[in-house]
Amino acid sequence: MGSQGFDTVGVVGGGQMGSGIAQVIATSGAKVFLCDISPNQIEKAKNNIKRSAYKLLTKEKIEQREYEQALEIKYTGKLEALENCDLVIEAISENEEAKAAIFKKLDEILNEKACIATNTSSISITRLAANTKRPDKCVGMHFMNPVPIMKLVEIIPGLTTSEETTKKVTQLATGLGKSVTMSKDYPGFVVNRILMPMINEAFTALMEGVASPEDIDNGMCLGTNQPMGPLKLADFIGLDTCLAIMKVLHEGLGDSKYRPSPLLVQYVDAGWLGKKVNRGVYAY
Repeated sequence: MGSQGFDTVGVVGGGQMGSGIAQVIATSGAKVFLCDISPNQIEKAKNNIKRSAYKLLTKEKIEQREYEQALEIKYTGKLEALENCDLVIEAISENEEAKAAIFKKLDEILNEKACIATNTSSISITRLAANTKRPDKCVGMHFMNPVPIMKLVEIIPGLTTSEETTKKVTQLATGLGKSVTMSKDYPGFVVNRILMPMINEAFTALMEGVASPEDIDNGMCLGTNQPMGPLKLADFIGLDTCLAIMKVLHEGLGDSKYRPSPLLVQYVDAGWLGKKVNRGVYAY
């Protein structure tokens, strides 16, 4: 890890994405701090990481030492505890105002050489970086869910991100055994700019009664060789997250083809957010 210049890495947000990112980076041998303001979420993250790492160990995907390294993550409720990190990756919910506030605070806490990354799946890196005095050291690192399993990291340099920062986070991602794709800083980047309109269209087809959820998903799985249908995938991502990304695409690109499906909006209004609440398109 030292060769990438990131010996100590902080992760902000103890949810599914944040805990997954912390796990894979700790497994690779770096010192990792995981920060979340909720003690309950920290406890949950700790248990999830232990369970996930043990599962990988039993499947011989990682070695005993790597499993032990995952258990060495330091947990904290205060951003100030990240002051000595060389890199901090923000991985909270897809809310630009909240992310901007964290960028601003991290900029005050961290030493001037430290980098700040965001795991956003759609929000402008350039705008988030503008909340700091180090825009050249801010970058997008979009990990895929579940992080320990999925191979891709989308790297997104903002308009102001330096080549050195981009190179360092790319080396970090490849050092974690991930494959990297590069995207320019436009709404949705590459993966979600293509994926989310497909999910959105699946909701519109469902709303119009074109087919049942099962037939829509089976059609896409068996007809286009996708491992999971778009509606089930939306449940796993979180319908609120899907809606937030569609809004970013619609507002950022101004094209009516990105207008969120009224049925997706209605499901979110009803609190049917997907697997995390045991009810979305499907019941769990």
